[in-house]
Amino acid sequence: MSEGVRDLVAGPAGYVNGRWLTGGDSQIDAIDPTTEQVLAKVPVTSVGQVHEAVTAARKAFDEGPWPRMRPRDRAAAINRLIDRLRAHRDDLVELGMLEVGSPRMLSEAMHADLPINFWEWFADAAIRGPRGGWENGIGLHSSPVLSTSILFHDPIGVVAAITAYNTPQLITAFKVGGALAAGCTSVLMPSPRTPLAAVAFARIVEEADLPAGVVNVVIGEAEVGRALTEHPAVDLVTFTGSVAVGRQVMRQAADGLKKVVLELGGKSPNILLPGADVEAAAAPSILRFTRNSGQACGATTRTLVPRADYERFVAAAAAFMDTVVVGDPFEPSTVLGPLIRRSQVDSVRGYVDRALDRGAKIVAGGKPVDAERGFFMAPALIGNVGNADEICQEELFGPVGAVMPYDTVDEAVAMANGTRYGLNANIWGPADEAMRIARRLRTGTATINGGGGDRPDAPWGGVGESGVGFDRGEAGFAEFFTVQHVQWPLAGVGRASGLPPGRGLEK
Repeated sequence: MSEGVRDLVAGPAGYVNGRWLTGGDSQIDAIDPTTEQVLAKVPVTSVGQVHEAVTAARKAFDEGPWPRMRPRDRAAAINRLIDRLRAHRDDLVELGMLEVGSPRMLSEAMHADLPINFWEWFADAAIRGPRGGWENGIGLHSSPVLSTSILFHDPIGVVAAITAYNTPQLITAFKVGGALAAGCTSVLMPSPRTPLAAVAFARIVEEADLPAGVVNVVIGEAEVGRALTEHPAVDLVTFTGSVAVGRQVMRQAADGLKKVVLELGGKSPNILLPGADVEAAAAPSILRFTRNSGQACGATTRTLVPRADYERFVAAAAAFMDTVVVGDPFEPSTVLGPLIRRSQVDSVRGYVDRALDRGAKIVAGGKPVDAERGFFMAPALIGNVGNADEICQEELFGPVGAVMPYDTVDEAVAMANGTRYGLNANIWGPADEAMRIARRLRTGTATINGGGGDRPDAPWGGVGESGVGFDRGEAGFAEFFTVQHVQWPLAGVGRASGLPPGRGLEK
């Protein structure tokens, strides 16, 4: 660990109201998944300190300057934060390699450059407001009298932002970034598997000199999470993680009737249509379920191929997978790093072993990884499976995908929609036909012929057990607001003067 990273993560139990907390005896081990060594012992925030954090956020929202600032002043403060993120770019890249196990190029993208890009989008959003403006006229209404209206968009309040371990800085960007741009205050809780990412972010917040209480950070496991999600002063809980924990979060928030945004799991399809370039689609199809060692909620892990093209696809996939280097994230040749913990490796292997016991076959990849230490797992493509099989229905969160043939496009669509999830999809083939298929899929996002990249201006969310609500984009930004409708009759009608009411907050 470099001196820059060491200084960045040298924080105590949490960051509350502009000061660092002192922790108790309980600690979380931040582990390097490549070496299995402990990077740091991070003190856990107590339940009482969680209350302090929420109270600080509540006071900063109810009494502090943040929600009352002019949007351009909030944007200026966010841009100060962005400047500090840029200053620590190399540290964030190294930390992503150490704590998450991301190879350098991936860490540069997911733990530094993309988060900065998302923060920049929210700095702009802070000025323009949600859905095109802080106030929106909605025109005339004629019954029972001629009237007009304005919609005012107000920040929802205190946001509890709970992030996952796979891309902690990116998820922080669109949860805390959205909250700040809206004028909300926040309490950030990272995954207990990546606490250092949140400590580093708190240090950057401190350097950016944001008002006290606007951003608070707590560290812990289930007890800390429960204290946060159940706290009566929290207005919105936004969570990224597993379906099982998402259900718990929703139950915990329910007593207070809090708004909840859940970005959960997926078992997303990767469809090759008749006429697709099978050889060209093979490599990106594999990368889309193995990137970040498969630890991605949008991984397209079920590949559906026309029966006539099945053998060609498998051969091309096998040839590509033989070139994928699994190993140390600091080695330039590495494509896939380790999984986050040994328990995750064991879980994914369990799914594979059960599938093989039921007749499945590894048709590409799957060779043992030559490493004495580390939570490594070779990528594998599993064939001779059915869409109803466990390995095709459950999110593995590892570098394993399934491939299945189909006979008709209608069958492929039915298979693609045949899970309880609906988060993401890839489609390869003639563009017009791919668009028609995309519109038939039950999914929040569909990518045609490789698409583009992660867009801060596009929503990310799903249907079914993939979650509730949205992150990112205008739809995600809107989650951080309440809407007030103010209506009045036009001049000369009824008892009103016909003049519009005051604009409320000066924007």
